[in-house]
Amino acid sequence: MLDFDKAGGLVSAIAQDADSGVVLMIAWMNREAFEETVRTKRAVYFSRSRSKLWRKGEESGNVQEVKEIFVDCDNDAVLLKVKQIGGAACHEGYQSCFFRKLEDGNLTPVGERVFDPKQVYKK
Repeated sequence: MLDFDKAGGLVSAIAQDADSGVVLMIAWMNREAFEETVRTKRAVYFSRSRSKLWRKGEESGNVQEVKEIFVDCDNDAVLLKVKQIGGAACHEGYQSCFFRKLEDGNLTPVGERVFDPKQVYKK
């Protein structure tokens, strides 16, 4: 099904709100993350910076319930249509990781923060 060997064991994974269509985030999945996601219907990614599985919401509580899974034509990308629990997918506290818009050469935040990351990630 997915070609994990094509890109060094990882495929890109896009999370999209199943109801609104808002693109929430992009992350990476290895085979183990994908298989756990399929089995549990909860989004699991592979954290490249920590070199381990990242169960979305394990610290913040903002989990993603997977409603549908799509695979692209090259078998190297996954689209997860999810229900975002807690209202925010982004670790910066926004609904979407794509909360900055390029305007006149500057990045301008759009939208409101759902939570304060300093309160959620107290490490």
